[in-house]
Amino acid sequence: MKTKFKLKKGDEVIVIAGREKGKKGKITEVITGTSRVVVEGVNKVKRHQKPSKTGTGGIVEKEAPLHISNVMLLDAKSGKGTRVGYKIENGNKVRVARRPGAQIL
Repeated sequence: MKTKFKLKKGDEVIVIAGREKGKKGKITEVITGTSRVVVEGVNKVKRHQKPSKTGTGGIVEKEAPLHISNVMLLDAKSGKGTRVGYKIENGNKVRVARRPGAQIL
């Protein structure tokens, strides 16, 4: 089942729950099947990688997915999290940040 999310790839978000709480970053990937997002520089884990023809092996550090409910869109002006809503402007549906009421670009 595919669900619609209000957060998209490239959005600036803040983590609101868990051990990474308070960290900010940009969404690099949205995984719709499990309702998760990968945020740049947040929730880093170490994985042991086997050597292959293209690359060397060793311990690789990469970002692990977070549940989408644990992140919130970042308001650029105040630096705090904001909810996302939708409005119809000039016949077009646009995303709107709830806290300041400004359109999200």
